[in-house]
Amino acid sequence: MSQFGSQFHGKSGRKLKGNGKIKLKNRDKKRYEMGGYFASTRLAAENGSKRVRARGGRVKDRMQYAGYANLLVGKAYKKVRIKAIMESKDNRNFARLNLITKGTVIDTEEGKAIVTNRPGREGFINAVKL
Repeated sequence: MSQFGSQFHGKSGRKLKGNGKIKLKNRDKKRYEMGGYFASTRLAAENGSKRVRARGGRVKDRMQYAGYANLLVGKAYKKVRIKAIMESKDNRNFARLNLITKGTVIDTEEGKAIVTNRPGREGFINAVKL
């Protein structure tokens, strides 16, 4: 983590050009190229999110704690409690740490489901029954 609480998102200065030379730095990093860190959404009893200011004064909701998910049943969504996290396609340790990301298989009251959205960016969880 950097001391300013942000992360650089841009092209690498160490990558080689087409002719094998290293790219020369022609300017410093700009503030708009900075991004945030991974919003680790954890399993909890209730939902909890944090509001974050985005570029242009826009406000985003970052989900920090998840207790419920919107499960697609037929053509309608139903709010169900998340009981456990079964497995994660991103990292096998995420299931042990109770972290929820897109593609995570969760165990709900209605059975197993897979998370279809990005809760760390949207502030809620949508899931589809397996």
